[in-house]
Amino acid sequence: MALTHDAALNIAKVLTEALPYIQRFAGTTVVVKYGGNAMTDPELENSFARDIVLMKTVGLNPIVVHGGGPQIGDLLKKIGKESQFIDGMRVTDAETMDVVEMVLGGLVNKSIVNLINQNGGRAIGLTGKDGNLIRARRMLLDRKGENGVIEQVDIGQVGEVAGIKADVLELMFNSDFIPVIAPVGVGDDGASYNINADLVAGKVAEALKAEKLILLTNIPGVMDKNKNVLTGLTTKDVDALIEDGTIYGGMLPKIACALDAVKGGVQSAHIIDGRVPHACLLEVFTDEGMGTLISNRPRKGK
Repeated sequence: MALTHDAALNIAKVLTEALPYIQRFAGTTVVVKYGGNAMTDPELENSFARDIVLMKTVGLNPIVVHGGGPQIGDLLKKIGKESQFIDGMRVTDAETMDVVEMVLGGLVNKSIVNLINQNGGRAIGLTGKDGNLIRARRMLLDRKGENGVIEQVDIGQVGEVAGIKADVLELMFNSDFIPVIAPVGVGDDGASYNINADLVAGKVAEALKAEKLILLTNIPGVMDKNKNVLTGLTTKDVDALIEDGTIYGGMLPKIACALDAVKGGVQSAHIIDGRVPHACLLEVFTDEGMGTLISNRPRKGK
């Protein structure tokens, strides 16, 4: 059936609106943190994979960093091991770390790779252990004891990023592959470390001086006290919003990750709603966008 005149005009408008962004971002790197609802809804999974393939096809270099917390929790439950959390971080003993590696580096990673490949891409899965991609160090949490003294708490094989081997990823760009990274790092002691996927995505973006860091979340973006989505923010704006309490609670770690990336040389960070089909394309290739953009650019824009 032929398109109606209005439908044809609408498609033409979308394509012509996307053109300047395609031209502007061709050859640049975009790091996407993939998680939350977008990873558990088949329609959203498919639209995400198509977004990544389209980005690669029009000349961008997308990198996917994925989470998998719920999937880890499900498998631990099946083997009769209870998940423990301290300040939102999973306590990770050696047995739990085995499950983390199995789920992140195996089940979840290969599922995303397969999905991208089924949509016409050339994805290849990695953990931070491949090519020493992610060097890690043990994370110690600061907690205030009953006596008011700050104590450091060891929560096992939970890490933070000590370094990223950018040349491993650059090699893949030159071979036309799309890297899909599971956030498992390796320490100087050879041990594996479970690292928050937002942190890994931010550090990968910094190491590659990426054009964009995109964090898919389960909210529309950073909101003011009246629940309006804020965008076009500078790092100074964000610091002020944290100071006055507009940004608080569970949103702080994600914002801190975006802020660190932009301060570390990434051109812009985007916090967008992964529950919306084709959220990545809408944010990158349309005038309006659809989430919160943070950058140090003095002018409006992406």
